[in-house]
Amino acid sequence: MRLNVQSTPHVGAEIWVRGPVAPRPPVPDTVRPGRPTPQVTSLSAATAAESAPVAPDERVEPVAPVASVAPKSDGIAVSWVTAHGGAGASTLAAALGGADLGGRWPDVARGEPARVVLVARTHAAGMEAASRLLGDLRTGRTPAGLDLLALALVADAPGRLPRQLARRIKVLRSAARVHTVPWIPSWRLGGSVGSLPREVAALAALVGTGTDDPEGA
Repeated sequence: MRLNVQSTPHVGAEIWVRGPVAPRPPVPDTVRPGRPTPQVTSLSAATAAESAPVAPDERVEPVAPVASVAPKSDGIAVSWVTAHGGAGASTLAAALGGADLGGRWPDVARGEPARVVLVARTHAAGMEAASRLLGDLRTGRTPAGLDLLALALVADAPGRLPRQLARRIKVLRSAARVHTVPWIPSWRLGGSVGSLPREVAALAALVGTGTDDPEGA
């Protein structure tokens, strides 16, 4: 008796050797090696954002400069100006009040007193320096708006002046009101005086009130 046997492939043996074959999952395009990551913003969008007009409320307005304010003179009545070094303006300012400006003219725009007392010593060099500054005032080579109250001539030594120096003072009186300040020993030592000499009292009255003193001192 013949049996009709059909041949079948040996599936079981192949599975045992190779293992089950499963399909591979697809790899996403964003992580597939060798391909660039897509950009979120296109070049045209970035260009449009840069060229977009700025809203009016976002624009920055320029800041205006702050104007400087001239300081006040705080009631200071006079500016003491020296014609040369060691003239004695610091001593007079300390005794009578006012602003000691040294060898410069007052800056009226900054609030410094325009009323000026020029100070010099009674030696020849001091009066020569005073004469030069008086010439500058007369010819307009000084800041505008100044008012010369007087020339204060401070004694450079005790005793009477030599005749030659006394004549120089007379010449200066023809150009400005002159107040002479005598030799005061206590000022030389840095002290103060109980009562001002007559000449200094006249200068103090001029500085404090600004009134005229035709006779001088």
